[in-house]
Amino acid sequence: MKFSRYFQELMLAYKAELDDLRSDSEGKDVMRHRLKEKREQLAFLLPMMASNPEMLAPAFHDAFLFMNPLSFEGLASKEANKLPSWKSLSSAVKLEPWAEKMAQMVLAEDAGDVFLVTTACLEYLSRSHHTRATTSNEHDDDADEQDTEDAELHENGDLDGNYGRHGRDDGDDGDDVDLEEAGADWLAEQGFDRKD
Repeated sequence: MKFSRYFQELMLAYKAELDDLRSDSEGKDVMRHRLKEKREQLAFLLPMMASNPEMLAPAFHDAFLFMNPLSFEGLASKEANKLPSWKSLSSAVKLEPWAEKMAQMVLAEDAGDVFLVTTACLEYLSRSHHTRATTSNEHDDDADEQDTEDAELHENGDLDGNYGRHGRDDGDDGDDVDLEEAGADWLAEQGFDRKD
């Protein structure tokens, strides 16, 4: 998935802001309390909406219900001036009832429309792609470790190019995956109904 420069930079800032809200100096989980404070301070933070949206966006953490998640895949590749209106996304995303009043406050501002669309997209990305990116990075680290181990084995003469049980690469490494089932699982994770 391709990210615009706008979302690439904002995603990092948004993640950092959420991480900062998550725990106090003693490591205690204080996120719920800090999000409550952020929501109460929203009116005072509105002047920062256009210049530093990541400072206000956490007020809407967990406020969105994604009805059509794939709509947000394309949004992440757009710059701020190319984003659609909040109203045009009404079939793709809904707000939790507790966030409606905050959304009206934001939408009354000039930059409110872009901010709300941006925030919904940041939330979508933090829920889905960030999780996958973290897993992918861990997988890459594991693969690097395996490559290093293989190189060491080769140097020690323990890996002489022998493949499989019969000295050749028979393509059966035991990790066969049912692609149809894996695809169905992925779609279900994205919010689509599973076909029977």
